[in-house]
Amino acid sequence: MIRRVLIANRGEIALRILRACRQLGLEAVVAYSEADADSRAVLVADEAVCIGPADAKQSYLSAPAIISAALATGCDAIHPGYGFLSENAAFAEAVAAHKLTFIGPSASILEKFHSKSATRALLAKHGLPTIPGSDGVVADEAAALESAKRIGYPVILKAAAGGGGRGMRVARDAAELSKSFAICAQEAQAAFGDGSIYLEKYLSATHHVEVQIAVDGDGTALHFGERDCSLQRRHQKLVEESPSTALTPRVREEFLARAAKAVGAAGYRNVGTLEFLVGPDGKPYFIEINCRIQVEHPVTEVVTGVDLVALQIALAGGARLPMKQAEIQPRGHAIEFRITAEDPAKSFQPQAGEISAYRSPSGPWVRFDSHLYAGYEVPPYYDSLLGKLIVWGATRTEAIARSRAALRELEIEGVATTRDFFLGLLESPAFLSGAVTTSMLDDIGTAAILAAAPRPGGDRAGA
Repeated sequence: MIRRVLIANRGEIALRILRACRQLGLEAVVAYSEADADSRAVLVADEAVCIGPADAKQSYLSAPAIISAALATGCDAIHPGYGFLSENAAFAEAVAAHKLTFIGPSASILEKFHSKSATRALLAKHGLPTIPGSDGVVADEAAALESAKRIGYPVILKAAAGGGGRGMRVARDAAELSKSFAICAQEAQAAFGDGSIYLEKYLSATHHVEVQIAVDGDGTALHFGERDCSLQRRHQKLVEESPSTALTPRVREEFLARAAKAVGAAGYRNVGTLEFLVGPDGKPYFIEINCRIQVEHPVTEVVTGVDLVALQIALAGGARLPMKQAEIQPRGHAIEFRITAEDPAKSFQPQAGEISAYRSPSGPWVRFDSHLYAGYEVPPYYDSLLGKLIVWGATRTEAIARSRAALRELEIEGVATTRDFFLGLLESPAFLSGAVTTSMLDDIGTAAILAAAPRPGGDRAGA
């Protein structure tokens, strides 16, 4: 039984896990780097312990530091959140070796699903359609060029060991592939400790749709509906919503059930997410699985009423799924906006500095997951995520109207953020119509979206 959890992460997800622990009656210890000593999660934790300097390699990516902190503070479990060591099989194995519970899939499962290329092949055997790609990881640039010739350009190079847009490049010809291969490998090595690369056929103007799943120790697998994550820049998600506008009711029913069945049969356990691309033919093609809680999990929580982080902790502790598939009935429409410390007018350049003023939006059906407060210093060392605005409505139209009001109420001063970009996005006919694809932002352009953002008083920036 889990009684005391070490939270081995930072920012908003550390605070989110802390709240789930308290809901479950568990004690929580927050592990932090020297740069995060004043983070809100640290300030409100039952106990906090410094695990090293700002450099993530010496703190959030240091397995010995994290495990030592858990043992020193009397924890019996470690929650890795997302990113950092959340999908690292060696870390999960080390946690188990010290008689601690890893809150996530076991080391053997993480190892099994470590390679995204191997996972594609595995789940294809269990009935999930996949995009044409390389036969596993490509050994070197020459092998990549040979695979691309067989697949046909354009292709996309992907890190086999990770996601989040890191170690990913589109190559439209052999010259572009040669230029990008070493860069992708270096990015993958830096982000995930593994520079392995595989290739897929690149599909433009697709919808990026993912399925939230949970599987207990008996192999019972449930899905919690889908999320549409098509609005992206540099292959990183900006907005997520549920349900997706890209799926017909018939396709939705069929592919959600197939996804849950396939992942359970393949041996996956705990909470995870299957990601798909929906092509012009309206059919979903499996691309990868994320063996962790997702950044965008609140979208699903809002439409289903299920606390996914609490469920994840319970499953790690040996519990069985407390509901049946028929009991999971998503309601209404939810949208999540990733509020980051980035300047959209400067190609989303990351920002750092002190938050001089902060006001969170509120009201019915509005949720803002954030670790911010006035006076907080945004460090330059980590991901730029400041918070996630999640808004629910009975319909997509209602959710959008409520989102406008919530975004205008949100106040963050001291660093540039994506708030005004999202206000402009909500004026875009393409977004309002639901015709959101992975290429939409490139097609419209950031400048045009920013120009459409209303100014105080109701005028638009471009008026």
